[in-house]
Amino acid sequence: METTDYLDVTLIEPRLKHPTIFQKFDSLSSGASFVINNDHDPKPLYYQLLAERGQVFLWEYLADGPEIWKVKITRKTANQEEETIGQIVAKDYRKAQVFKKFGIDFCCGGKKTIAEVCEKKGINVADVEQQLLLIKGEDVDSEKDFQKWDLGFLSDYIINTHHQYVKDNTAFINELAQKVARVHGDRHPEAFLVAEVFDRIGKVLTLHMMKEEKILFPHIKELANIKKTGGLLPAAEFGKISTPIHLMESEHEQAGDDFETIRDLTANYRLPADACSSYTILYKMLEEYENDLHRHVHLENNILFPKAIELEKELS
Repeated sequence: METTDYLDVTLIEPRLKHPTIFQKFDSLSSGASFVINNDHDPKPLYYQLLAERGQVFLWEYLADGPEIWKVKITRKTANQEEETIGQIVAKDYRKAQVFKKFGIDFCCGGKKTIAEVCEKKGINVADVEQQLLLIKGEDVDSEKDFQKWDLGFLSDYIINTHHQYVKDNTAFINELAQKVARVHGDRHPEAFLVAEVFDRIGKVLTLHMMKEEKILFPHIKELANIKKTGGLLPAAEFGKISTPIHLMESEHEQAGDDFETIRDLTANYRLPADACSSYTILYKMLEEYENDLHRHVHLENNILFPKAIELEKELS
């Protein structure tokens, strides 16, 4: 009979918690698992483990609060180590359109495999894979082969293209959402919730981009410069680069969840019969904003961040 090893994280000194869990995971044989007990959601551990070890484990909540959290962590066997959706799109961005067609998140939720997402959403895996195969053999636009871009250049591209888009459009969409809620909220109460959720998205992304532009991206650019010109690896107050990265990924996931809420509230941006011009413009801009966010997060989660982690290891 299989026995499961338990690790009570609440009994471990705070600074030793994650190192102890990592040591425990690294000692696992293929297919083996252990369960951690904690007094709060260990989601930050999930992102750190993902950033530093990759998609080589399964994460299963056995208890999900509010007082006790239990998570079973299993080292995948060789046949379980499939490509994630994010990895697939990172190799060929055109395949993002297939995932979008099926309502599959390829950026904020890109750490999952096709099989995992299809099972959760009740989608036929074969249908998705067939559509992906149709893209095989077509040429990829070399100008947009982000995998080959210098990490410093890619960081600047994200700032100048996607960060700037958020800065240029957030305030106007916020104002529009508030106006639609005031005028139409009595007949369409969901308009108040849309305005509230988008306001939260805007505030989170504004602070999020500031942290990237002032802390994370300059460090990535410094790593890229050392790779080209030589020199010593710079010391960072945050320690390993995976620390701020898994925080950024967590915030990306929150933004993705919030936009999924907006899609649910608006029935995928379907306008009501009495929609005015402002209502129409709001829905068009919300959908455009979400699409830009998907491209934005894809470049970070699936290309920039994994490459930065690998570069740090290479220079260490």
